[in-house]
Amino acid sequence: MDTSPAENPTEHVKARLHRVFDSQIPNFASYNLVAGTGVAGSGGLKVIGYRRQPAELVLAPVNSSNLTASENAITINNTNVNQLALLNDGEYEVATSTGRVFRFSIPLRPTIDLQLDDAVSVAAVIDQEIDANDFADFMDHFMNTIEGTESFV
Repeated sequence: MDTSPAENPTEHVKARLHRVFDSQIPNFASYNLVAGTGVAGSGGLKVIGYRRQPAELVLAPVNSSNLTASENAITINNTNVNQLALLNDGEYEVATSTGRVFRFSIPLRPTIDLQLDDAVSVAAVIDQEIDANDFADFMDHFMNTIEGTESFV
């Protein structure tokens, strides 16, 4: 298997996105990850980690030009969540008790550009349909825990 970015851009993009998340979260292995795109809070690309026990989201914003962290990851759980919503257009809105609001979607097959050098980039398509569906199930669970119809553990 060729491991050059030009020959296998999807694997290189996945590895870089994992690094953004893993470098900021000590227990990174306990989270499932999806790539999300957003328009509010920290708009643009982000790696979103989620786990069911305890129910928690971690949003790790990504600089799309070089696929590195663009700001520190934000953890959202029962101690700081103010609002969770699934919007009519299929996007999610998450608000924290500090007033920060994030609005994002989880595409089934996001296309992310990988910059090979100053003049050349290649498009990588990440197939995350199974993960996107699992994330939707998680968000249903997370919203129910906040509403009190399910427990956090």
